[in-house]
Amino acid sequence: MSTTLDLSGKVAVITGGSRGLGLEMAHGYAAAGASVVIASRKQEACVEIAEKLTAQYGVKALGIGAHVGDWDGCQALVDATINEFGRLDVLINNAGIAPTYESLETVSEALFDKTFDVNLKGPFRLTTLAAPRMSEGGSVINVSSIASVRPKVSDLVYAAAKAGLNTLTKGLAQAYGPKVRVNTIMAGPFLTEISEAWYTEEWRARAQSFPMQRAGRPDEVVGTALYFGSDLSSFTTGTVLPVDGGRTAMS
Repeated sequence: MSTTLDLSGKVAVITGGSRGLGLEMAHGYAAAGASVVIASRKQEACVEIAEKLTAQYGVKALGIGAHVGDWDGCQALVDATINEFGRLDVLINNAGIAPTYESLETVSEALFDKTFDVNLKGPFRLTTLAAPRMSEGGSVINVSSIASVRPKVSDLVYAAAKAGLNTLTKGLAQAYGPKVRVNTIMAGPFLTEISEAWYTEEWRARAQSFPMQRAGRPDEVVGTALYFGSDLSSFTTGTVLPVDGGRTAMS
C-alpha cells in the first residue's frame, strides 16, 4: 500500500466548503491533486473558491449552490457531481449550523427542525445517495462536534443533532462496507469565523487546563480529513475521532 497522499483522479464533495474548516479541507484535497466540488447555499462564494483552487493547484474544481437540509437538493448535488466528473470518491459532510436561543423554552419548531435538517438529515440523505455510486474505496467523512458528548444548555439542539451524526456514522459504516468507509471528525474548538462568539479572555484562561492549552487553527483539521479520504485509512471505518486538542480526554 502506498503511504503517499496523492489523490489525483479522485473527486471530493465538500459541503460548507466555502469557509471555515470546509475551506481548509478543500485546499488540502486540491493540494493533494483531487478534483473538488465546493457546495454551500451561497453559489457565488462556491464558484469563487472553485476558481481559486483551480488557479492555485491546477485541479478541476466546481462550485455548486446547494442547501443540504433540502431532501431534493441533496439529490441535485450528487447528480451534478456525477454528471460533471463521472465519479464521486469522497463526501465530506461538513455543513452545519448552531442557531442561538435565549432558553430551551423559547426554541421554536422551525429552529429545531432547521438545526436537525442541516446537521443530521442532510448528511444522512447525501450519504445514502452518494455511497451506492462510489467506487471501491469510497469514503464518507462526517464533521461532528465535541458538543455531541459535552452538551451545554446553550447548544443542546445542535449537540443532539451532532450526537445523531455520531450514531449515523456507525450505522452507515455497516450499511456500506466494505466498499465505502464512513468516519467522523469530532471537532473541538477551532478559530474559524464564528469563534468570535466564544474565544474570550475567560475561555483562553480556562484553556490552560486543556492538554494543548489552546484552540486549533483551521488548517489543523486537514491532516485528519486527508487520512480518512485516502487509502491510509483503508481499515478504518465507523470511527468517531476527536480532533480537539485533548479537550474530551479530560473528565
